[in-house]
Amino acid sequence: MWRRFRSASPVHWHEVTGRAVPGFWVLSRYRDVMEVYRDNKRFTSEYGNVLATLLEGGDSAAGKMLAVTDGRRHRELRNVMLKAFAPRVLQPVIAKVRERTDELVRAAVEAGDCDFARDVAEHIPMATVADLLGVPAGDREELLVLTKEALSTEDEGSCAQEAVVARNELLFYFAQLAAERRKDPRDDVLSILTTSTINGEPLTEQEIIFNCYSIIIGGDETSRLSMISGVRALMEHPEQWRRLRCGEVTVEGAVEEVLRWASPAMHFGRRVREDVEIGGQLLRADDVVTLWNSSANYDEDLLAEPASFDLGRKPGKHVAFGYGPHFCPGAYLGRAEIAAMLCALRTHVANAVPNGPARPIHSNFLHGYSSLPLSLSPAR
Repeated sequence: MWRRFRSASPVHWHEVTGRAVPGFWVLSRYRDVMEVYRDNKRFTSEYGNVLATLLEGGDSAAGKMLAVTDGRRHRELRNVMLKAFAPRVLQPVIAKVRERTDELVRAAVEAGDCDFARDVAEHIPMATVADLLGVPAGDREELLVLTKEALSTEDEGSCAQEAVVARNELLFYFAQLAAERRKDPRDDVLSILTTSTINGEPLTEQEIIFNCYSIIIGGDETSRLSMISGVRALMEHPEQWRRLRCGEVTVEGAVEEVLRWASPAMHFGRRVREDVEIGGQLLRADDVVTLWNSSANYDEDLLAEPASFDLGRKPGKHVAFGYGPHFCPGAYLGRAEIAAMLCALRTHVANAVPNGPARPIHSNFLHGYSSLPLSLSPAR
């Protein structure tokens, strides 16, 4: 489908029928997607950055949450967030990630049969983000359930209202935890947010709560879904698994190909500020434009044989973490989590074969699987 779009209608107007919402532009080529990602003057995130909010006319977190804030306030909030995600600060966190991942993969191999999604992948990013935010251990399982429900579902028949409830429960949870951190700051990201100031003024309660929500959603979903899709791809491409195991390809390069291949965040979106031409089409002020990572990462003009899963591919050219001013601040940590998973697999697993059907999630924003049953044989 995306190959046809890139060829025949790379800047495509999609008219919505059956709902009282506007139509929107669909950008499928890498170069067009990148042009919009780079430009936060003619394209804004402050009306939402995914279809669910853009088509409803706005995002209640606009101007408060980093992902849906532009201009000077975006730069100020981003500087606060980057304190917590600097590589130097994250080194002890990444050491824990490697240890935890190694233990989980080793336990799955010893069991022989596992659901890689539920027994391994679910417990790596969520535990890491929860450590960063200072979430008590007893609350983490419930938070994982809520983050899944907030942006996707495992049930094809579930209603949109369940996602709204899950998002509100996450916000309420962080409001309570932020109140505790104000009284008793600790060595965690939530304490950084509650004690930081911008131009001498503390962050507002809404800024703290919304950015905690953004961290836990973004920090869990991208890495978790990439891990699951990556393992599935390795099973479907045994030659690539061999190359990884024998060291013919680097783990760092493999991480980039897994991210490109998985493209867990299928799209992001913007609202047009002023009339602008993209790919020969006139986008008018106030139009909604969607940037399809799941197409851009497979663009033939970007890569040779993009439909091939190739761990030796020259890394770097993908938009799995977005690009430009809104490039994901947690990208360094996300890459480290996927690298830890690949290293643990290479160390402990000789072979992995399916032991049941993979179960896809249902979402127009995220792509991946909620269940991946495997049989694992141990490496000698």
